[in-house]
Amino acid sequence: MRAASLPSSIATGLLTAALFAAPFILFRQHGVQAAPPARSDEPQRTTLSDQTDLAVTVYNSNIALVHDVRQLTLPAGDFHLRFMDIAATVNPATVHFRSLSESARLEVLEQNYEYDLLDPQKLLQKYVGREVTLVRSRQENGDTRWEEVKATLLAYNNGPVWRIGSEIVTGMHADHIRFPELPENLYSRPTLIWSLQNAGARRHRVETSYLAGNLSWSSDYVLTVARDDKLADLDGWVTLTNNSGTAFKNARLQLVAGDLHRVMQRYESNALEAKRMLQAAADSGRFAQEAFSEYHLYSLGRRTTIFDKETKQISLLSGSGFLVEKLFVVEGQQFYYRNYQHPGTPLKDQVKVFYRFKNDEKSGLGLPMPAGVVRVYQADSKGGVLFVGEDRIQHTPKDESLTLQIGTAFDVVCERKQTDFKKLSDRLYEMEFEITLRNHKESPITVEVNEPIGGDWQMLDSTYKWTKTEAWAARFQVPVAKDGTSVLRYRIRARW
Repeated sequence: MRAASLPSSIATGLLTAALFAAPFILFRQHGVQAAPPARSDEPQRTTLSDQTDLAVTVYNSNIALVHDVRQLTLPAGDFHLRFMDIAATVNPATVHFRSLSESARLEVLEQNYEYDLLDPQKLLQKYVGREVTLVRSRQENGDTRWEEVKATLLAYNNGPVWRIGSEIVTGMHADHIRFPELPENLYSRPTLIWSLQNAGARRHRVETSYLAGNLSWSSDYVLTVARDDKLADLDGWVTLTNNSGTAFKNARLQLVAGDLHRVMQRYESNALEAKRMLQAAADSGRFAQEAFSEYHLYSLGRRTTIFDKETKQISLLSGSGFLVEKLFVVEGQQFYYRNYQHPGTPLKDQVKVFYRFKNDEKSGLGLPMPAGVVRVYQADSKGGVLFVGEDRIQHTPKDESLTLQIGTAFDVVCERKQTDFKKLSDRLYEMEFEITLRNHKESPITVEVNEPIGGDWQMLDSTYKWTKTEAWAARFQVPVAKDGTSVLRYRIRARW
């Protein structure tokens, strides 16, 4: 049944009230569901099929620098070029376009960024004043029949208003709508459009670089400690997350670690300067590292593909069989120690547990380690490994030590109390403290006790060797035997 032969009451029943609920939208040209043929005066187009090289430099501040190289055939004179398949999060102010073949003979006259993207609502808004085909299904004797009617969209505000024949119609349902073509100023994906002037050859190898958001990376590490707490292995991984709106296929990948405030400003002002930061990667297929300015650059020695909405992990570093030290630490607090709820009863203090190792070549490491989370595992008595804690590290240069807190000791108890307080004269005092450590582990340990001490102080007496670590702190190393108890007593004189 043709729409032209429908009675007005039936035609009215074909229409739509809520076009957002339409199951699908079709484009139609002379009865064939296809795009209209390209005209000779239409802009030139380039897609990923023209791409010959791709490099992506990702920062740990949610931005990436993209270098996209394509081989194009361009007309002579003035023309427009649509550069498609770019990241949806591109920053237009950072885009740079140039010919690598004849840079002086291909000139950019104007640049536009089109981000009015295709969706049902915008498509309808673009068709106000134009004619479309409304289609509705009908059930008749168990069969589905499709009915069509031509309608002109008069307005689209809170809903569509149609003209069908001589009637104005609203509030009706249609299964789908057919549009004759895609409006010229509506795009299926973000597109860069240049007005170019070509005074050189038709074949050009062009490069486009830009900054894009929602592409980030972070570092994750796994430290596996031996049963005896003396040796450990470390594996480092880069976790790369791409939410930029496009995939980067077969790309050269680099990562920049550091505070990028100045780097971002420099890259935004001059993408060519950023380009010079790209370096050839090592042949090993893993990350090679180098320093530039106050930052570190990590280059992957092989190409990789980063799909949109993907999280990818790539090996960064590894070391095995290096020395690790387990530390038990008690941190004092900045107040006089007394138990206000139960006077005379000692206060409980936590005994924190740390692992410490050095990031040097002797340990099989020596690569600057980007900030990230270190998860610590330890072998159990049956040969398996168990998770024992995690800590976050900052950017760590080579030859520096890392200290990781993994929790508090279960079998080591610390109690403290202040045993004496005397005022000797105006602003001069003597104080004595007692710290009791009980070790219920199956091996002896040494506990590091760090005590804050105020005023102009001097140590009068101590049961264990001490070190003045800063103007207002002292450190004690207290050995505690297996199933044993050690008592640290120290007396100070302080003037305020």
